[in-house]
Amino acid sequence: MSEPLLRMKNITKVFPGAKALDNVNFSVIPGEIHALVGENGAGKSTLMNVLSGIYPYGTYEGEIIYSNEECRFSKIKDSEKKGIAIIHQELALVPYMTIGENMFLGNERGNAARVDWDETYSKADEYLKIVGLNESSQTLIKDIGVGKQQLVEIAKALAKNVRLLILDEPTASLNEEDSQNLLKLLLKFKSEGMTSILISHKLNEIEQVADSITVIRDGSTIETLVKGKDEISEARIIKGMVGREINDRYPARESHVGGVTFEVKNWTVYHPLYKGRKVCDKVSLNIRKGEVVGISGLMGAGRTELAMSIFGGSYGADISGELYLDGKSANLNNVRAAINNKIAYVTEDRKGDGLVLSNCIRVNTTLAKLSRTSHFDFIIDKDQEVSFAEEYRSRFGVKCAGIEQNVGNLSGGNQQKLLLAKWMFAEPDILILDEPTRGIDVGAKYEIYNIINELVAQEKSVLLISSDMPELLGMCDRIYIMNEGRIVGELAREEANQEVIMAKILQSSKGA
Repeated sequence: MSEPLLRMKNITKVFPGAKALDNVNFSVIPGEIHALVGENGAGKSTLMNVLSGIYPYGTYEGEIIYSNEECRFSKIKDSEKKGIAIIHQELALVPYMTIGENMFLGNERGNAARVDWDETYSKADEYLKIVGLNESSQTLIKDIGVGKQQLVEIAKALAKNVRLLILDEPTASLNEEDSQNLLKLLLKFKSEGMTSILISHKLNEIEQVADSITVIRDGSTIETLVKGKDEISEARIIKGMVGREINDRYPARESHVGGVTFEVKNWTVYHPLYKGRKVCDKVSLNIRKGEVVGISGLMGAGRTELAMSIFGGSYGADISGELYLDGKSANLNNVRAAINNKIAYVTEDRKGDGLVLSNCIRVNTTLAKLSRTSHFDFIIDKDQEVSFAEEYRSRFGVKCAGIEQNVGNLSGGNQQKLLLAKWMFAEPDILILDEPTRGIDVGAKYEIYNIINELVAQEKSVLLISSDMPELLGMCDRIYIMNEGRIVGELAREEANQEVIMAKILQSSKGA
């Protein structure tokens, strides 16, 4: 076996009230794709932040040996000089700057006196060609999709002469086609001798490209599986991650569907900035009591725009159509009206729109309905707030040091569970879930599925938007198919499968 390019020895990292890493050992050989897997909060991102210098030498115990040299990085620039580049799940791009400007931000072409823009854009175009992105380097970041932005991040890393590329959940926000293109790019880099570390909860993708898989659980190294030597399957990886076998990813439930509780008819929404551009076109759908209804569609189909426009007009312009609650016409002009009518919307962007990261668990838990913890609607009863926060933290299994812990210090999965707890505190009858399991591990997903099942058992109604087709098929009683702002199909659970759904999307695109 080749001498390791990277060895991390006995890495221990402690945060106030919690040990994030406990004597972790991790090694990577040159030219491999090495996957790092584990449940949310297991320590994966923390370990990579130690490696890249985000957590500087002195804030952790242990050694980093890279290219047979001990490294003591004090900042991320130090690791980049050694050819180590990290791409985080939340992309670090400036929307109103060009692709070229973003690629060389902090690594400018030219000299101390001036930036050489000709070199900036010509070099950027070279790297864009390498990653297969057919866009001008002078295009603004805001004008390209998430899949293309992910490629810009990789091109940005290549521009720093990267030898070891770390990708943290690179496909979490991508559709299937963009995900596969990214994985093919990693395999191409591997064939050219580049080494990659891949963090992902999409175990089918791990199985597809990884040469080695290291499992971390509760801040400790559990095992490393090597392709060709060990069994590598989703079931085997899950067992290492959670310490037990999960035979059924989607918990069973008995379906007891009642009458229609929520309905929209001919719902039309226009883009708030681009006048005349429809994002939802005469959409009609309904949900019954005790029912989970899914919305499937490709990225850009209008699913999130539909959900947000329904939720008190929180997105869109010139919204028209009819909305009914329990058969009665309703006019939800703002978010407060939606909440007061027992509708909740769990956003797909938990960090940007869902939670106040700089505030604590206690405050975040009760934000959606402060009237439950206040006197006269303006004086917060802190004792009551504490009581509710403790109750919901326990009920939703949020792992934390305590309810005063800042939400920004929680793992992604625990943030997602807190976001769900926040909206359940509002006591909704209709819950709209937008990508509720994106970027979280299989164990946390299972817990969220159980919560959904508990809700519908109480005759609540759930609208589930997801890009994860197996999730929709495993959890929904009915599935609406959306494409280019329109509903193009409706399938009962027993007739739905991936092939039928994709066929309806493709057929509707051809006929558009």
